[in-house]
Amino acid sequence: MSQSHDEPLGFLLYRVMASLRPQVAAELKPLGLSLPEYVCMRILANHPGLTSAELARGTNVSAQAANQVLHALEDRGACSRVASAPVGRAMPARLTRRGKALLKRADTAVAVAEQRILARLAAEQQSQLKELLYAAGTP
Repeated sequence: MSQSHDEPLGFLLYRVMASLRPQVAAELKPLGLSLPEYVCMRILANHPGLTSAELARGTNVSAQAANQVLHALEDRGACSRVASAPVGRAMPARLTRRGKALLKRADTAVAVAEQRILARLAAEQQSQLKELLYAAGTP
């Protein structure tokens, strides 16, 4: 365990994500969702009305990539954007009722994958890890 103190945070986070990503993707696949779509839905649930440019900045992807994800979610009825932009070209996005229901199912699926990763930790450690990661990632 003491060796972990010598490792850079980014490397440790990368290792966790490298283990978690394929498991989350496998759990989301039956729902027809990709990991970027799930992340986008999770962000929109917490911050309704974001534009594709705002989503792109918040997730460190290109505006084109964020727009593609939003289009895919729109095509399946999971999110909606106004038909024409109120100002300029920005089109705020919101989860639809169908999107909220899909996100609830996706959250349950993702929790299964997370639990496989977290199973090596005691319940209190799992809670502490999530609290610490949340605090470290809060601006």
